[in-house]
Amino acid sequence: MSRPFRLASLLHLRGMAEDRAAAELAAAARLRAAADDRRRTTEIMLGSASLPARADELHFRAAAASRAALGSLLTERRSEVQIADGRVVVANAAWTAARVQTKALERLQERHDELVRAEDERAEQMVLDEVGARMLTARAAAAPKPGEASVDATEPVLS
Repeated sequence: MSRPFRLASLLHLRGMAEDRAAAELAAAARLRAAADDRRRTTEIMLGSASLPARADELHFRAAAASRAALGSLLTERRSEVQIADGRVVVANAAWTAARVQTKALERLQERHDELVRAEDERAEQMVLDEVGARMLTARAAAAPKPGEASVDATEPVLS
């Protein structure tokens, strides 16, 4: 290639920004999955919490307090999942924007590469045409003119 892509450094920076945005999206997705696991675990704990077999007031109040605490914890876990969902949406939007910017520069680079390749092929064809024209000119100059005797270099000359 005869000409470098002038926006190559910008494309490199955009690629790095896209990679960073993709890493942030992956981290947000992992945090969301962890929050969802905690919520699911809390739901299971709340579902398995039952009243004691004994009916005394102390045990009943302790079980009720435990269920109330688990209910509050479940509400907190659900809000954590919603917050994590919001972070995933924001990170996904950031990655999409970075990808769009990178893709636009990649298309410009592809067009540039095609133009440079076409210019190189055109220059190569011109050189080949010049070589062919010189060979024809050389053959025409070496060919015997009408009325001249042709001399065959393979025949011995007798004197």
